[in-house]
Amino acid sequence: MDVYGFLRLTRTTLSRRRALSAVLDEYCRAHELKMAALFVEHAPGDLYSPAFVRLLDTLASPDAYGVVIPSLGHLGPSRTAAERARIIRDAGARLMQVRLPVSTFQDASGCRS
Repeated sequence: MDVYGFLRLTRTTLSRRRALSAVLDEYCRAHELKMAALFVEHAPGDLYSPAFVRLLDTLASPDAYGVVIPSLGHLGPSRTAAERARIIRDAGARLMQVRLPVSTFQDASGCRS
């Protein structure tokens, strides 16, 4: 089943982006899902940012099963996240959240980012 990742990374490092992407990939493997694409929102924006609109367009595909995110915070601030979650569900897609271990974002120096 095809799922689509969504990350909201307004201020982050490349290592954090890679770590989050790897967590989503591992979640998909563990649940026998296929990560068909990853959409990344880099700048804080309105409800219908370009990345979110592309995600919604993709969810119209008959092969689309759902959206996988690390946490609801990746959909935006609380009101935006709630509205985006509703829009995703109204599109007929499942919204799956990954539970991240604390050590996920530690870099080589042992510092959390």
